[in-house]
Amino acid sequence: MTLDDILTSLFPKGHDVANDKGVLLGSAPLQSGGSAVVIGVAGRTPLGVDEAIRLSRHVLDAVEQGGEGPILVLVDSDSQRMSKRDELLGLNEYLAHLAKCLIYADMQGRPTVGVLYGHSAAGAFLATAAPTRALVALPGADPAVMDLPSMSRVTKLSIDVLKEKAKSTPVFAPGLDNMVQTGAVLAVWDEKISLAEQLESLLKDARESGDRRDHLGKIRNGRPKAADIAERAHDLALQSS
Repeated sequence: MTLDDILTSLFPKGHDVANDKGVLLGSAPLQSGGSAVVIGVAGRTPLGVDEAIRLSRHVLDAVEQGGEGPILVLVDSDSQRMSKRDELLGLNEYLAHLAKCLIYADMQGRPTVGVLYGHSAAGAFLATAAPTRALVALPGADPAVMDLPSMSRVTKLSIDVLKEKAKSTPVFAPGLDNMVQTGAVLAVWDEKISLAEQLESLLKDARESGDRRDHLGKIRNGRPKAADIAERAHDLALQSS
């Protein structure tokens, strides 16, 4: 699906989402009433300081205006922008700020939903898709927190070793299927039916549930230990307080 197709299917009543050099900003009425704030990255644009601060501003403006409408984050990006200018300006802080803005908005009653419809990697993925309360994907999405060559350089393990580990441990492998198995991606939507209906169903569920990624990873056998470790750490913290 193209971006236009996705927006039309998500918002059959119309929308005012604009694509300005790869940055998506706007809003749209929901099928059930109310409206959604829409932000995102399009056209596999790398996420730099300029893009991150614009997206952050839009999220904070939505929180300041009040309301309970969701914030949708549509993602088809490259990784973070690899430029000397962005690094010198503190790109890591800008990306962290965007992630915190999304988390803050969710805490203030604005449910955040990430929709991966293309590529996303590294810092761009961690600042846009990962901080949302619920992350879904469309068929063909291609997410990667870190590709295997980069992972090889960091871990000092050969790519062949990482490929072998990926067969039994999804956290060692990029790609949509592995993200689903670890629980990072809640579900892959069916693009053949109304995305608006799937969004309404997701929002109803999201308002009633918290972050379930660790439990999904356990159920799907992608991260079998994370949920138990988190629960144990929580219990120990309560005991020491």
